Amino acid sequence: MKAKKLQRQSFQKDCLQQWIAGIILTLGGLIISLPFIWMILSAFKIENEVLQIPPTLIPEKFTFDNFHYLFENMNFMLYFKNTILVVLASFVGLFLNAMAGYGFAKYKFKGKDKLFYLVLATMMIPGQVTMIPVYLILNELHLTNTMIGIVLPGLVGAFSIFLFRQFMSTIPDELLEAARLDGASEFRVFLQIVLPISKPILAVQGILTFIAGWNSFLWPLIIANDERLYTLSVGLSLLKGQYGGNFALQMAGSTFMVVPIIVVFMIFQKHIIKGYTISGMK
Repeated sequence: MKAKKLQRQSFQKDCLQQWIAGIILTLGGLIISLPFIWMILSAFKIENEVLQIPPTLIPEKFTFDNFHYLFENMNFMLYFKNTILVVLASFVGLFLNAMAGYGFAKYKFKGKDKLFYLVLATMMIPGQVTMIPVYLILNELHLTNTMIGIVLPGLVGAFSIFLFRQFMSTIPDELLEAARLDGASEFRVFLQIVLPISKPILAVQGILTFIAGWNSFLWPLIIANDERLYTLSVGLSLLKGQYGGNFALQMAGSTFMVVPIIVVFMIFQKHIIKGYTISGMK
């Protein structure tokens, strides 16, 4: 009886601790989310209501005028198309990173380890350090102020190659050899066997690639002089400079920029966690 009583008390204590932890985490989540919620709701307010003291959370009257102004007067549709092009080009780079990771994982060639260490060494170099040399190279190739110049430097990345290599090195060599004996070409082995097995790491890298491409700001701002090549991040910066006093318009631009990333992250966050867990275990 005494043992059962102690066990019941221990169970009640654990439940109480879980409830307390849940309440604290919920309150913390609401506090962190409040600025984003206010930003999104403020995008549907008129300017006078945004500046109202005390501030309101729910708009008194919903309006889409701020979004209409962005697309009709601020070329946000053009910035959106450019951002989509950057994201699509980044996914092409994702495929190239997967091929490079597969090569380092499964092929044997002279200097493979040294070359892989050289790729890893580039992860320690800040991107700001290489911007000027890359700009000078693209300028010599006459690719400045072009969409190709914007997307080309970001096609491959050492971190992505590293993750693909770590994951693909765990694929059994016997499986690949069996496909080769059946007459499959190397490219077919990669497409039909390696890539389907690598879905977890492809998912996490795809999400990170989307976020990086969607948020591209500094490099498009440096390499492009024509406003027709600007991305959403650059357009949002222009909006802040030209309409610094129009807070409702800025909230609309920020909402249009942030909401897609939040939605993608909420839908695929389990893949991000799973991908990092698998890559760390391997």
